[in-house]
Amino acid sequence: MKEVAARFEEVEAKLSDPATVGNMALYRDLAKEQKRLSPIIEKYNEYTAAEKAIEDANGLLAVETDPEMRELCSAEARENREKCARAEEELKIMLLPRDENDDRNVVVEIRGGAGGEEAALFAAVLYRMYSMYAARAGFKTELVSANETGLGGFKEVTFTVEGTGAFSRLKYESGVHRVQRVPETESQGRIHTSTVTVAVLPEAEEVEVDINPADLKIDTIKSTGAGGQHINKTESAIRLTHIPSGIVIECQDERSQHKNREKAMKLLATKLYEIKCAEQHEKIASERKSQVGTGDRSERIRTYNYPQGRVSDHRIGLTLYSLENFLNGDMDEMLDALAAADAAERLKNSEA
Repeated sequence: MKEVAARFEEVEAKLSDPATVGNMALYRDLAKEQKRLSPIIEKYNEYTAAEKAIEDANGLLAVETDPEMRELCSAEARENREKCARAEEELKIMLLPRDENDDRNVVVEIRGGAGGEEAALFAAVLYRMYSMYAARAGFKTELVSANETGLGGFKEVTFTVEGTGAFSRLKYESGVHRVQRVPETESQGRIHTSTVTVAVLPEAEEVEVDINPADLKIDTIKSTGAGGQHINKTESAIRLTHIPSGIVIECQDERSQHKNREKAMKLLATKLYEIKCAEQHEKIASERKSQVGTGDRSERIRTYNYPQGRVSDHRIGLTLYSLENFLNGDMDEMLDALAAADAAERLKNSEA
């Protein structure tokens, strides 16, 4: 903690240095580091204040003879020992090595799994849920591509979520999401079970992935789906094929071919970055819990049960009876619990 505190002072000094203010990239990086370290320093100050209070109480106990005053001093020491212990445990978690991707923007891919049209309709529900959560959290969402069905669902939809810490909040959403409800098309009121797969990828920065233009095949195509006369008549959509990896990206959301190409390149860089990370972490891949799987009904990280109004996360055994609020973007209680469980697991492993 002394090293962290020294670094925090160094960062604050550099931020007030005129030379730093003139270097926007450096200033931005230091400001981000200051924001990350601030809560750790605040917690450390709580810890040292409690330590000082214990020392003062013990000093009084050494000289005080009045029984009532001694009891007050003992109570003060006990209370601050508890504060110290709590702050110490919180600091252990706060000082765990951070995921280098936590502050990144993310690319979210949602695909209908088992269940046909009902799965596609629930994919649209999840897209709406994440969009509403992002708005609550102060993040910005932007649609990249969508393959719509006739009833308003999505066979697949890809979008970005931009904002500091977006990946740290949404990274636990990767996996199979199972829904149990009565479809609107079900005449006999039977409950159907369908699945949707969600993949959350950290958005790559351009400097991290080297894409050789010679490795790209770029096609302009007519956009499909809703959008009026313009979409039907102009070839503004882009299909990008990365020949070495076989990755194909289609982007049709923007009217401008240039903007669609820009979006497609960014998404390709993100996918290549994910492949690069997967190769680097192949040895520890078995420890990763957020796997999309095949989309089969038996695989799931979470179940959304409409008849009972509940949402259950099977990884941490948490059930919330507030399904409607959850689907309206009120996800913080679940996301906080997932982050806490992950931190506790990492702390246990670090102490093993």
